[in-house]
Amino acid sequence: MPSFETLDVDNRRVLVRVDFNVPLREEDGRVQVADDTRIVAALPTLEALIRRGARLIVCSHLGRPKGKFVPKLSLEPVAARLAELLKRPVSLPDEVVGDGVTKLVNDSRAGEVVLLENLRFHPGEESNDLDFARALAKLCDAYVNDAFGASHRAHASVVGVPGLVRAHAPGLLMGRELNALRRLVDQPERPFVAVVGGAKVSDKLGVLVALTERLQAGDAVIIGGAMANTFLLARGGELGASLVERERINDCKRVIDKAAARDVRVLLPVDLRCAASLDATKATIVDAEEGVAEGQLALDIGPRSAAAFASAIAAAKTLFWNGPMGVFENEAFAEGTMAVAEAVAACPGFTVVGGGDSVAALNASGREADIDHVSTGGGASLEFVEGRELPGVVALIDEPEPEPDPDFDPDFDPDAD
Repeated sequence: MPSFETLDVDNRRVLVRVDFNVPLREEDGRVQVADDTRIVAALPTLEALIRRGARLIVCSHLGRPKGKFVPKLSLEPVAARLAELLKRPVSLPDEVVGDGVTKLVNDSRAGEVVLLENLRFHPGEESNDLDFARALAKLCDAYVNDAFGASHRAHASVVGVPGLVRAHAPGLLMGRELNALRRLVDQPERPFVAVVGGAKVSDKLGVLVALTERLQAGDAVIIGGAMANTFLLARGGELGASLVERERINDCKRVIDKAAARDVRVLLPVDLRCAASLDATKATIVDAEEGVAEGQLALDIGPRSAAAFASAIAAAKTLFWNGPMGVFENEAFAEGTMAVAEAVAACPGFTVVGGGDSVAALNASGREADIDHVSTGGGASLEFVEGRELPGVVALIDEPEPEPDPDFDPDFDPDAD
């Protein structure tokens, strides 16, 4: 993969694909960035390019406008926040590509920054349209992908442009993401503990299967959140009105059997916090073996589960966490997720956390600084750990020159005597 450090950017137009898909809020009639974590994460790459004299063209998607202009999904508030963080003006054209954008970019000088309007306003972005990729490529002399969180999508700005721009490289954030995740996949110290939560087994079945096939004796998979309900159901538990995926029961059994065959522990909740609705303000703690009563929902892991999970986490030398333990947006069902966040932060091993909800829980706990690597891409990190190739990463890899044939004689004439 080409090197960011050796990429020639001095006084050149550099298109940087970032992931500024950030939450917004309206305050006093003005739309503002609610959480600038992803913007801050891209600053080292942008600032390094500015120091090296690049003429920056930054591009990102925001939300799902489905190829149409949606005013509330404009990158205008993102441009304002980026300008504050970079301490320099950021120009925002009113379109993604076009004559006006081309003139603005071509008139820019070293150190100046242009942020293109939301890439997904153009229908060619998500369809990986070649003409749209060409329009983006014509804006630049070099391309940098620093959007790990979007690199599992085969979109025009992610895979089309690097195929058209010879001078391309991963950004600093992309490099950190790949190094941390490769350490999980290729060189994990044992025991390896994976903590997987969230709502649906179907969303994370691929990574669960991959983990149980890759982990070794003494490693562990901890399963929480609503997806644990289906695993408990597969073991014969009663879950009342809890969210379950009955069509995934056999998949859960296979995961448990695969893990057992490799002497890998699968830890499920032994107690649950339950209530009659998601909006309840008080939880009842139920023993998982006794089951959840009819009409009740399992909405968080209980205190005994949190303690058991924390004990396994404390022993890990490598740890990966993706997904909450319950409906942690409701304070009544946040204790399990917060207990896991504290345990992961205190873990002495190498720790990686991915997924928006997990990162939000870390932020709420104030322990984010204690994690070795916080991934900016929940879906991308899951696919990487699963072992799937990420299109945006593959697009940055240059094909090696073919090895010369040692028997080839350039002066050989087949027609000579």
